[in-house]
Amino acid sequence: MEGSAVLSVFNSTADFIQSGGIFMYIIVLIWVVGLAISWARFMKLSFKLDVDGSSFMNELQRYILSNDIQGAIRVCSGSVAALPKVLKSGLKRANENTDQVQNAIDATALEVIPKVESGLNYLQMIANISTLFGLLGTIQGLIQSFSAVAAADPAQKAELLATGISKAMNTTFLGLLAAISIMMIHTFLSAKSDKIINEIDEFSVKLIDLLGTKNLKGE
Repeated sequence: MEGSAVLSVFNSTADFIQSGGIFMYIIVLIWVVGLAISWARFMKLSFKLDVDGSSFMNELQRYILSNDIQGAIRVCSGSVAALPKVLKSGLKRANENTDQVQNAIDATALEVIPKVESGLNYLQMIANISTLFGLLGTIQGLIQSFSAVAAADPAQKAELLATGISKAMNTTFLGLLAAISIMMIHTFLSAKSDKIINEIDEFSVKLIDLLGTKNLKGE
């Protein structure tokens, strides 16, 4: 029973795509590429570049206040996330003045932030292209429908026109479906990217302040 239901859905989907013409296959291909990029970015942002900023900063603070800068650097070295990499560059200049610490952090942030944002612009482009290909497929379908109707028997014109328009609208439906799903994913990934970048800004400032306080106490 379940197997026949799955087969029925598969056949219906195949018929739906086939009825829309060549642009349906193009939209499906673009959609698959968008989903592949989305998955790759989700995995990288969630499991490689992201970290719990507050907990990480609290751990670093304990080392810094204990005057164990090397211990703090080791903690940063144990993670491949974006925030630890940026803070590590500042910790390496902990015994220098505030401007040098700031310059080191800024230089690393300029290197890291583009990697955090990488690929997100492609998702916007894919969403737009999906919509445009959907409309293009609809226009092509309508042109073919009216051409067929012009040469058909008068009794069949209404039926042929209705069938042709129905098929032509399939590309618009699929194009919009692909675009909406990719746009939703893009919004989610952009929020995740913004969270990482905001934490870099926030905790970089806190690190500079912490190192400045430590140096003043040392003096």
